Amino acid sequence: MTDIDPTTAPTTAPTTASTTASTTAPKPRVLSCIQPTGDLHLGNYLGALRNWVNGQHSSDAFHGVVDLHALTVTDTPGQVGAATLRTAAMLFAIGLDPEVATVFAQSHVPEHNQLGWVMECTVSYGELSRMTQFKDKSARREQDFISGGLFTYPALQAADILLYDTNHVPVGEDQRQHIEITRDAAVRFNHRFGDTFVIPEAVTPKAGARVMSLQDPGSKMSKSDDSDAGCVYLVDDANAVMKKFKRAVTDSDTGADAVRFDRENKPGVSNLLEIHAAVTDRTPEAVADEYEQYGALKVATGEAVLAVLDPIRVRYAELMEDRGELARLLRVGAGRAREVAAATVERAYANIGMLPA
Repeated sequence: MTDIDPTTAPTTAPTTASTTASTTAPKPRVLSCIQPTGDLHLGNYLGALRNWVNGQHSSDAFHGVVDLHALTVTDTPGQVGAATLRTAAMLFAIGLDPEVATVFAQSHVPEHNQLGWVMECTVSYGELSRMTQFKDKSARREQDFISGGLFTYPALQAADILLYDTNHVPVGEDQRQHIEITRDAAVRFNHRFGDTFVIPEAVTPKAGARVMSLQDPGSKMSKSDDSDAGCVYLVDDANAVMKKFKRAVTDSDTGADAVRFDRENKPGVSNLLEIHAAVTDRTPEAVADEYEQYGALKVATGEAVLAVLDPIRVRYAELMEDRGELARLLRVGAGRAREVAAATVERAYANIGMLPA
C-alpha cells in the first residue's frame, strides 16, 4: 500500500483550460473484461454477462477480450486468436450493441502494452509478490512452467483499467485486490508526475443468478467440471441442453412438497428453480409453486433456458459464418478504444517528460 492520500487524486479525466462545462453529467465509464480461455456457459451469462447487456445504456461501457492476459497460460499456436474470435462473437450475440458499447480485443489496442510497461515501473516487487491470485495460481502449477507474466499480470491489468479513464470496475471479492493495486499505482504516479489518471472504484455489480453444476449442485457451473454433463454451454444445441437438464441431479424425495426452494437440504432442486427463475424473471419460490414432480421441472427449466439461448446461438452462428463482419465490428471497437487509450498514454508520457517522437 502507498502512503499517498488518494483523496487528492482526480476521479474524472484531467481537463484542459479550453474544456467547457457540460450541462448534463456524463455517464460513468465502466470497464469489464473477459479472458478468451474457453467457451462461455450459462453460469457466465446469468451471473455476469447479462448485466453487461443491461448496463450498456446507463453507462459508457468498455468491454475488452483480454487476449494478452491469456498468454500467461497459452503455449499452442493459433489457440488464442481462435478463442478471442469466438469470445467476441458471443459478446455481440448476447446483445452488446457495437454502436453503444465499445467491444474490442486487447491486442488490437497497442496502448495496453505501452502503459503496461509504465505500470510495471510504477508498482513494486513487494506489491506484486503479495497478490493472492499469483500465489494460488503458481502453487497449482508447481510442477509446470510458471510464466513471468503471471507475476506481473496486475501491472497490465492496471493499465487496462487506467487507459480508459475508468470510473467503475464491477468485480467480485476475489478481484478487489487487483483494483486496490491499480488505485495505488495511479495515486503514486499522479503524486510523482502530476494529475494523469482517474482513480477507479471497485463496485459490486447487481447480483446475478447463482448457477451451480447440474451434476454437482454443491459447486459452481464451470468449464473445468469433470464432466460436460453439468455445464450448459451457450453454444450447446437444443438436444444437448435438454439432455443435460433431464439428467440433472436432484434427490430421492417423493412427497407433496418435494419441489421446493431449499438450498441447504435440496441443492439440486434449488439450482433448477434458481435457473428457471433467472431466465423467466421470477422468484424460485414462484416457480416451485407450479411443479410437483422433478421430471416436469427439469423439462420446463430446459425449455425456459432454450427460449433465451436459441436466439443467442443463432446470432453467434451468423457472426462466425461472416468473419468479415465480425472483424469489422472489432475494428470499430478498437478504433473507439484507441481514441481514448492514445490520449491517456500521450498524457502519461508528457507528464513523465518522455522525449516526443
